[in-house]
Parts: sequence; C-alpha cells; structure tokens
Amino acid sequence: MTENSAAVIKRDRLRFTKNKTSSAMILAAIAANALYFVSIYRTDVGNYYYRLFIGASIVYNLVFMLVAFLCSEGVKNYKMGYAYTSIVVGLLQIGRIFYLPREAHETQSTVVGSEHLKVMQDDQFNYVVILLCISAALLVVAGVIGVMKTTTLRKHQAELDKK
Repeated sequence: MTENSAAVIKRDRLRFTKNKTSSAMILAAIAANALYFVSIYRTDVGNYYYRLFIGASIVYNLVFMLVAFLCSEGVKNYKMGYAYTSIVVGLLQIGRIFYLPREAHETQSTVVGSEHLKVMQDDQFNYVVILLCISAALLVVAGVIGVMKTTTLRKHQAELDKK
C-alpha cells in the first residue's frame, strides 16, 4: 500500500466515522465550565453575588452550555458552522475572565463580625481563571480540528462526485 492510497483511505474513512475528537473536547470544555460555575456560585462573601449582573451571568452559563452541547453534536457530524461557533464561544470564554472573576477578585466586601475580605481569594481566582482558559482552549482546538476535518471531507466528497 502506497502512502497515497493510505491517505485516500484515511480521507475516505471520514465519510463513515464521526468526529469524536472534537465532540469529546467540547464536552470536556462544558465540564470545565461547570466546575467554574460551581466554584463561583458556592462562594458567599457578603452580598456581592446578589446583583442583577450575577443573574445575567447564570443565564449566560446556561446558554453557553446549551450552545456548546449543540456544537459538540454538530462538529461530530462535520457541520462547518458548529466548528466556527465553537471557536467563537471559546474566545468568549477568555473574555469572561475579565468580568466576573477579575471584578470579584478586586472587590472588598464587609462581612458581619469581620474585616474587609476579598470577594474572591487568590486561590479561587487562579482556579477559575485556569478553568476558563482550559474551557476556551478545548473549544478553540475542537473548532479548528472540526474545520480541518470538515474541509478535508468536503474536498474528498467533491473528488468522488467528479468520478
């Protein structure tokens, strides 16, 4: 078997297999986001988390998980739009670092019977930033892999249609 025929077989296999790599990466990104979600919302320092912005953040988390799951299913079936959406959602995850975690890390709150405390301590801040970065990286890489595999499959199918 020559290298050329091996490459053709590898491309042809895409027609009969799912893109499990990208799908699994997006599901892992959802898991990292869920850990972020739990870490943020289990914290109770003063009344900082009782604001409209936090309600919007909760809604965003739910929408994020729904969109990411749809992307997981879409890239599994070689849908280009879902691969691009995965990349965009990954970039939005990076942007999230600069809102809630950074703001909570820089904010002091007065707790009854105590002095001023940071709403988010350094350890928790580092943890949630790492989770958001992991989630973002997984989404972007899954999207890039999805674009590459979908492009390869489309070109291969076009070659087969010509024959």
